[in-house]
Amino acid sequence: MGRAYLNAALDSNWISEGPNVRLFEAKFKGKFGYRHALATSSGTDAGTVAMAALLGLGAERGDEVITPALAFSSTANCILAAGLKPVFVDAELDTLNIAPSLIDGAISSRSRAIQYVHTMGKICNMFRPTGMKIIEDCCEAHGALLGDRYVGDWGDIGIFSFYAAHIICSGEGGMVVTDDDEIAALCRVVGSHGRRDGKLPFNFDRVGFNSKMNDMEAAIGLEGLDNFDRNFHYRRMLRHRLDNALAHLEDDIIIYKDAPGEVMCPHAYPIVIRDALHDAEGLYHFLEGHGIEAKTLFGSLPTQHRAFEFLGYQKGDFPVAERIGRCGLQLGIHQYLTEEDIDYVAETISAYFDGGRHETR
Repeated sequence: MGRAYLNAALDSNWISEGPNVRLFEAKFKGKFGYRHALATSSGTDAGTVAMAALLGLGAERGDEVITPALAFSSTANCILAAGLKPVFVDAELDTLNIAPSLIDGAISSRSRAIQYVHTMGKICNMFRPTGMKIIEDCCEAHGALLGDRYVGDWGDIGIFSFYAAHIICSGEGGMVVTDDDEIAALCRVVGSHGRRDGKLPFNFDRVGFNSKMNDMEAAIGLEGLDNFDRNFHYRRMLRHRLDNALAHLEDDIIIYKDAPGEVMCPHAYPIVIRDALHDAEGLYHFLEGHGIEAKTLFGSLPTQHRAFEFLGYQKGDFPVAERIGRCGLQLGIHQYLTEEDIDYVAETISAYFDGGRHETR
């Protein structure tokens, strides 16, 4: 099916934003129940468009967006790119998400929005302070459910990424979703150079970006959307298999599972070593030495990544995010793995904690 969409784009002699993009938007919002969906060139661009839309809703340049310290770098980059200021809040160890109890302490007279990130597909505990807009970063949470509501349905704006590791993949690409007509119109304008109504004539009403998806990307995304249910459930099955295989290690590692009423997205498989004095570097090298790719769990953007030093935070300001950065890893949990692959991953992790810690460094 994906080749049919690709061929249609090639046969049309028009591979910029066109019929495949519009079909992808329509099928995406229809699948998950959003009123509006706007395809973008990346998940980061989806975030930048969403943040820049705040400037059309009363925010001014330099105003603040509250965002989690523990997250992928684009969560902060998109705020800065839109001319706003990220204000970081520490994470919860048991969810990897922003700690709701700390949000009130981060609110100032210039706070305009909260960006909630559903980290590793686990749904964030969200609330809305008076007068604040809510942006849901669902980039790692395709299809995650709480009760009968999908992520992206609680906030004013939801953003998605279709990068290679994600369940719906378009190579690159992203999506902005909203149920608000005004916000949808703003995002369409911002994402198309600031053009009036987002259309081609050169009438520029506001500062904007070239954030459009092209029809080749949309063709790949359409195939991912067509196969979404199969891939989602298969990845969930692999995740549960790994949960069960590692259950005997729960004194050594934190395993993240569904909360009551929650269906986590099987984006990746996060683990955090329980002993805060035992960092994950040894486990990382052990896994890599046995042919298993692993990545860190992001860590604290403002205090463990040099890119954000200019914001003036100090080591120790975000102790939980910093601990997860030292002690956490994420593993792939994608549809191209087999059950035997998962068993090998579990056996290797078990071997490390059962005495193989120094086998590979």
